[in-house]
Amino acid sequence: MARQRHRFSAEFKLEAANLILQQGYSIPEAIKVLDIGKTLFVAG
Repeated sequence: MARQRHRFSAEFKLEAANLILQQGYSIPEAIKVLDIGKTLFVAG
């Protein structure tokens, strides 16, 4: 069974980047806030 690939909107990606770059969140903190897995966050 093939895995389904997650697709995130540009708005979601911008929010994720903003958490880290402008609000000072660490990557693990941002992952928790966004409720996504680590591999989803760093791979895409």
